[in-house]
Amino acid sequence: MITEQRFSDSANKIGCEIAAIKAVADVESGGDGFMPTGEPRILFEPHIFWKQLRIKGIDPNKVLKDNPSYSDILYPVWGSKPYGKFSQQHIKLNRAAKINKDAALESASWGKFQILGMNWKACGVANLAGFISAIHISEDEHLNMFDDYIINSHLDDELINLDWKGFARGYNGPAYTKTKYDTKLATAYNKFK
Repeated sequence: MITEQRFSDSANKIGCEIAAIKAVADVESGGDGFMPTGEPRILFEPHIFWKQLRIKGIDPNKVLKDNPSYSDILYPVWGSKPYGKFSQQHIKLNRAAKINKDAALESASWGKFQILGMNWKACGVANLAGFISAIHISEDEHLNMFDDYIINSHLDDELINLDWKGFARGYNGPAYTKTKYDTKLATAYNKFK
């Protein structure tokens, strides 16, 4: 678990309140970076997998045509189907990795702050393998990468100013209003303030 001192160090690095950082963790993962099994908490995102396969030169339409059973882990539009339980996410990831391992790893949101694997460069690590390795080490590593991601993605001002709409748009995407992500962040922040 992350100590109060480590949260304080992170808040100082970003320039925001500790409660703002805790709010993001609370909304993203319920505050837990790992499953009871010891695996990092992940959320596999099929619409991101669709895009990542295309980036790697793999036609997702052909993959689905050849393997219709992949329709739960591969589709083009967010919200097409429910993600399912957290307990099933590693199973989905492993199935996707059989199609393309890097695309699959980049298409999952990882750890306490649910950072997409495709954002590994902004997390201050050398490569995707370094990101995955760090995620498996500790929640402190999750926080280290969160700090770098927030600063490198220029979302620090939004956290500093408690601009939950701006932060939600940058961190969770333009469809954040559908899930009331900004409202959830504000509520969580008030809980930790």
